[in-house]
Amino acid sequence: MNEIIELINKANHEYYILDNPTLTDQEYDRYMQELIKIETQHPEWVRDDSPTKRVGNEVISEFKKITHEKPMLSLSNVFNEEEVRLFDEKIKKELIPKYVCELKIDGLSVSLLYEQGKLIRGATRGDGITGEDITHNVKTIKSIPLKLKNPLDIEVRGEIYMSKSSFNKLNELRKKNNEELLANPRNAAAGSVRQLDSKVAASRKLDCFIYHLPNPENYNIKTHYDSLKFMKDLGFNINPNIKLVNNIDGVIEYINEWTDKRDTLPYEIDGIVIKTNDFDQQNKLGFTSKYPKWATAYKFPALEVLTKLKDIIFTVGRTGQVTPNAVLEPVRLMGSVISRATLHNEDYVLTKQIKIGDTVAIRKAGDVIPEVVSVKKERRTGIEKDFVMTDICPICHTKLEKKDTAYYCVNNNCDKKKIENLIHYVSRDAMNIEGFGDKIIEDFYNMGYLKNIVDFYELFKYKDELMELEGFGSKSITNLLNSIENSKNNSLERLLYGLGIRYVGNKTAKILAKYYNNMDNLIKATYEELLNIKDIGEAIAASLVDYFKDNNYVIEELKKRGLNMTYLGKVDVNEEFKDKTFVLTGTLKNITRFEAKEKIETLGGYVTDSVSKKTSVVIVGDNPGSKYNKAQNLGLTIWNEEQFLTKISK
Repeated sequence: MNEIIELINKANHEYYILDNPTLTDQEYDRYMQELIKIETQHPEWVRDDSPTKRVGNEVISEFKKITHEKPMLSLSNVFNEEEVRLFDEKIKKELIPKYVCELKIDGLSVSLLYEQGKLIRGATRGDGITGEDITHNVKTIKSIPLKLKNPLDIEVRGEIYMSKSSFNKLNELRKKNNEELLANPRNAAAGSVRQLDSKVAASRKLDCFIYHLPNPENYNIKTHYDSLKFMKDLGFNINPNIKLVNNIDGVIEYINEWTDKRDTLPYEIDGIVIKTNDFDQQNKLGFTSKYPKWATAYKFPALEVLTKLKDIIFTVGRTGQVTPNAVLEPVRLMGSVISRATLHNEDYVLTKQIKIGDTVAIRKAGDVIPEVVSVKKERRTGIEKDFVMTDICPICHTKLEKKDTAYYCVNNNCDKKKIENLIHYVSRDAMNIEGFGDKIIEDFYNMGYLKNIVDFYELFKYKDELMELEGFGSKSITNLLNSIENSKNNSLERLLYGLGIRYVGNKTAKILAKYYNNMDNLIKATYEELLNIKDIGEAIAASLVDYFKDNNYVIEELKKRGLNMTYLGKVDVNEEFKDKTFVLTGTLKNITRFEAKEKIETLGGYVTDSVSKKTSVVIVGDNPGSKYNKAQNLGLTIWNEEQFLTKISK
């Protein structure tokens, strides 16, 4: 049995990684049948890394949440050569880099965790901090090793994707079965890994490229390019088109080459990833709140298609802004059918001289949001109609007011504004109340259960009634109510953002929450006081003062229902942590790195990735690597995990 397993694993590696099979399909099938027979006769012998695990024989009831030890950050985007060179110029202000260029695979990010060389967990990226456990489906992907060549504890990250040929075969099958066709390979891959039944994922023929090693210092690896070679030697599938270049000119050459060749690939790519090669340089450059400064993604120019603009309609957003939108003859663009596109505002339509009935070019801005790019005036027939901006709200018919380039409905009782505010309140970056789709909120609003955000916290009174609604049951309503209850414990910045105060975005909400610590302090703040805060300008200050003058009753009602009104981030101060710089290295047993970082920041400290003379304390776990040695050489203060846990518990 062990001999057969090694033969099959070797054959999988040759076929899926090396693209150089030595076994025929018949031989492979014969070995697999023999293995299944042995395991059926001796179930006590079945190994965790058996190739039979890949056929899909596990069904789960729900996806478990997984907290990533290191956040899975997204990348900033650049869209042309000028922006690529600007990225390089910013880096060269601090150092002279070499770059690794990689194809940006259009799939789904995945984290793979191994212990003693055995795959124990696969997880989605999720929101970057929390993902979902998809181990049962990851095991069905034959290019992901179940067992490594060396028995290491290691995490790697990559991209699960579906090849063009697998996607086409899947849609052919769905067409035969009169099922709705899937839009594109990326959506198909994402849907496949989120199946509760692993047999479905196994049938989809998914694949995976690995491209990131989160903890290279644990293996004494100095560069990203070397980390790719290291992971390849362990048995991971590394994209063969990666290139190390000496300067930004080499990056531009790579971009131009693959812009021309992208259609020759057997899988979809949507751009090029550019990374600074040296890890010490990466650590020096650091991160913004969202992105690494040492990497970016060049996005290919958006594809454009032509279609007929049949009408222009108006929609109302949560702030009351009324936006013109194009109604289009449906057309397929980048894998999805487009029948609507934003026209932004009145000035945009007039500047581009867009008329109803025009043939227009549309594209997806940032590959996501459809927009009208230009008008094909040479195709006009003379029956086109001029655009006229509405002067009344399309929902409540209130007279609109113009502010800057936009028109606003100023009726606070406008149904559409209220619905959009409710949708915003439950969104992921706001109160993160799971289970509410846009349609559910609109239905609950029309039925009278939700009229304002306070009503979310009264829904429990109608539990029995809600369970009687079509499409709902005891479990879904219970989960919904539990999520609402849990939202009461959110930190202040989430509530501030969720209130939908004009000009107060995610970042501004956190600045205000940290500065004022609680809602009462913020409500008392004057316009002049607000202007003294960094990054708070006149528009934000005026908007805050106006909001609390008119909506203080909303805050009081939320208080009565037990919502937290305090910032839960860095408020405590501990002299052993205050204004000190910490570095974490090695594996912590009783606390994740993310939890340790949060705790240090809560107590007034800062966490960086690299050890230097300015480092105050290095916290050391198991197998600490080169950072520990450097800390010793510099004579820095070193705490083990037990000392750290003692100090944070004081």
